[in-house]
Amino acid sequence: MTILSEKNAKELLTKVLKYSKADEIECNLDGIIGGNIRYARNTVSTAGEESDLVLAVQSTFGKKMGTATINEFDDASLEKVVRRSEELAKLAPENEEHMPLFGPQKYAPSKTYFESTANVTPENRAQAAEDSIVPSKKNKLVAAGFLEEFVTFSAIINNKGLFAYNKSTDVDFSVTIRTEDGKGSGWVTRNFSDYNLLDTAKASNIAIQKSKGSVDAKAMEPGKYTVILEPAASVGLLGNMVRNFAQRGADEGRSFLSYKLKEGEDAQKAPKNKLGQKMFDERVNIYTDPSHPIAPAAPFSGDGYPRNRTDWIKNGTVVSMPNSPYWAKKTGVAYVPRGGNIIMDGGNESLEEMIKNTRRGILVTRLWYIRSLDPQTLLYTGLTRDGTFYIENGKIKYPIKNFRFNESPIVMLNNIEALGKPERIDGNMIPPMKIRDFTFSSLSDAV
Repeated sequence: MTILSEKNAKELLTKVLKYSKADEIECNLDGIIGGNIRYARNTVSTAGEESDLVLAVQSTFGKKMGTATINEFDDASLEKVVRRSEELAKLAPENEEHMPLFGPQKYAPSKTYFESTANVTPENRAQAAEDSIVPSKKNKLVAAGFLEEFVTFSAIINNKGLFAYNKSTDVDFSVTIRTEDGKGSGWVTRNFSDYNLLDTAKASNIAIQKSKGSVDAKAMEPGKYTVILEPAASVGLLGNMVRNFAQRGADEGRSFLSYKLKEGEDAQKAPKNKLGQKMFDERVNIYTDPSHPIAPAAPFSGDGYPRNRTDWIKNGTVVSMPNSPYWAKKTGVAYVPRGGNIIMDGGNESLEEMIKNTRRGILVTRLWYIRSLDPQTLLYTGLTRDGTFYIENGKIKYPIKNFRFNESPIVMLNNIEALGKPERIDGNMIPPMKIRDFTFSSLSDAV
């Protein structure tokens, strides 16, 4: 069993600390236990379980640091990994950006663990797969899906008095369902902390309807269209944007959040970034909240610093940027760690209501193979996939062939026509979005 209790994790890590001769030592203990099932062509192909437990030790002498890892936990091995990290530290060059370790911290109660997920059995996985395969067969379609659930824990300790522990659960499910001739395709994904919320039959029915409905797709001319992006379509673009929110990149002129000097403006007096500037539609509110009831996250970051609710964009204005302890000290601001989730406020409309309220537009199930074109403008390209449909007078009129898109989430979040009810996607809460003037650059033969 690789999921240690808080008590047992602390006992093991405290033992590791006693072997240290370094000025500073930090230890990270991470464990996982989980299971999965995979099926293709309406038949289970693989099923398995995994477990792992890894200890990482970071030793520091002055500004010289070394890290070593191990997955053996007898006393001799624990001492060995500490000695190895110390040896590496003495060989390392000085890190001029080294910062002292944090002392004791207080954390909000964690809401990331659910017994329902921890207690999933092989029989549960088999039933979940069957609930997806059977309706696919009945509709003479072909299903390929993957289900995995896991329990993880993370514990951090250092010789400055910090100790942090969190245990979490997750279940991920996705399925692609195609017609027998491969000309129609539907896809759906689901992600929860609580296994009881997963209904693979209900989810698969969505993919079934999209697969049947996407046959005989018609070609439309590339151009700018009003689109309804399902949460699974927009999460990739939003995630890329949030990952590029770092203060340092902005301050150093490498980011879309870098301040552009005006003619004649004194560079020494001008701001370095766009903190406090309105950059998006005023309906855009994006934040981190580790205590979110549907998409919770660990209450501390990788360095053991507490995570709290943090607004990144408020009413369209950039109000926070994540940084590092070093960069925070250098620039004289508070340390803001990265969040463990992305929560975006939406509206009250369901996806169906958004479609009903659309005169002309395109429904996008999924954006795939997203690649960066320009980090300064956050311009991305990629493809629609697995269900793209033309909407006319509030109804899905017919399927259309897939497009290549060229679009920036900055532009996208300035062209909002409506926001729907947020849904959990990949550990985040993202609403469906109705966006005007979304740019499709060319047609794609992908199905």
